[in-house]
Amino acid sequence: MSDLPFASPYVPNTDEDRAAMLAAVGATSIGDLFADIPVEFRHPELRIPAPMSEMELRQEMERLASRNFHAGTHSSFLGAGVYNHYCPAVIPPLVTRGEFLTSYTPYQPEVSQGTLQATFEFQTMTAQIFGMEVSNAGMYDGASAFAEAALMACRITKLARVALVSTVNPHYSEAVRSYARPQEIEVYTIEPNATELLPGTAAVLAQNPNFFGYIEDLQRLSDMAHAAGALFCLSADPVAAAMLKAPGAYNADIATGEGQALGVPMSFGGPYVGIFTCRKKYIRQLPGRIVGQTVDTKGRLGYVLTLQPREQHIRREHATSNICTSTALIGLWVTMYTALMGKRGMRHVAELCYQKAHYAAARIAKLPNYNLALEGTFFQEFVVRCPLPPAEVNRRLEERGIIGGLDVSGFIENGMLFCVTEVNSREQIEALAAALEGIE
Repeated sequence: MSDLPFASPYVPNTDEDRAAMLAAVGATSIGDLFADIPVEFRHPELRIPAPMSEMELRQEMERLASRNFHAGTHSSFLGAGVYNHYCPAVIPPLVTRGEFLTSYTPYQPEVSQGTLQATFEFQTMTAQIFGMEVSNAGMYDGASAFAEAALMACRITKLARVALVSTVNPHYSEAVRSYARPQEIEVYTIEPNATELLPGTAAVLAQNPNFFGYIEDLQRLSDMAHAAGALFCLSADPVAAAMLKAPGAYNADIATGEGQALGVPMSFGGPYVGIFTCRKKYIRQLPGRIVGQTVDTKGRLGYVLTLQPREQHIRREHATSNICTSTALIGLWVTMYTALMGKRGMRHVAELCYQKAHYAAARIAKLPNYNLALEGTFFQEFVVRCPLPPAEVNRRLEERGIIGGLDVSGFIENGMLFCVTEVNSREQIEALAAALEGIE
């Protein structure tokens, strides 16, 4: 088959096998399968630079890296789902030890006791943070965990419709709709002050704090969901949960979140780890894995994979998730951070975020032509209405060495979503206020 785009000694198909498969799909050659791709893009020229020495390559990579404008070199007030929190210096050298970096999914759990124990501790701590009964071993990220919560709610209730609160992070909303579409699950939007749901609603999906950083009447949403026979699913910030009410306090049935805020570097967008917790009575519909603690025949403490409901382990029609990889290393990062900080440390971080954000909001609100666009209680993010389009404001802030907020003018006219965490000093906040004052 001369038109094969590549040759592989690991595919045991004979020429006769390939011909039979091509005939079954109505093709005469392998090339026919690529007919939809324009010819000029099928075998593009690889414009690869000439070889470099190790020293030269390192210098080139450093030159490219220096072009980045990031929170490691500039003050940043950008959040919207990924947050700049301080990571204690002891964690990176521990989490990057070879035995952690090279370990993966514990396919042979009897020889993976260290990996399993780390996952067990992750489950324990995340369940405690969210005030829930059960936690799994982690999801891909906060958005996919939230989407999996919607699917789980539909499996539990045997209904195919979910209500999504309009103030949920738009990326999370997009993930929910993407996951729901092939399952033929209807997703409709409700406002935070909604008083009723459509018949046959499986769940109400909300976020705390919401996308704009504000705290909504979650108890009312929870009560409305349960009165209609629906579940209440809440995506929560684990740092905020150290100071605010945890999802369990709102009688949430499923609570998810993004673990990045727990000391994990922003890393230009990932990888991260999703937190997924629920009530114990729903454990059989939980996606992902669960690690349990037990004793062996000699009474020694041990850890086992208690639940593995993914497609590779059980019959596909009984699977609750198609998660095919492991985020255990990022989960370990979260576990180390949480153990090191403890309850008091995490609450202190949350209080710093809250107080500094409110100080920054008060300073900006005093500036001419700037005002807070929303009313209510917020945690570490708030929306400012700017005198100019946010893109222009951010451009001018960048000229002053400041990473500004997120442009949310698609939701609020000239709105910019600012985030302030414990890493932002008073000097940085004052510099931001001074820079905004000069932008009119």
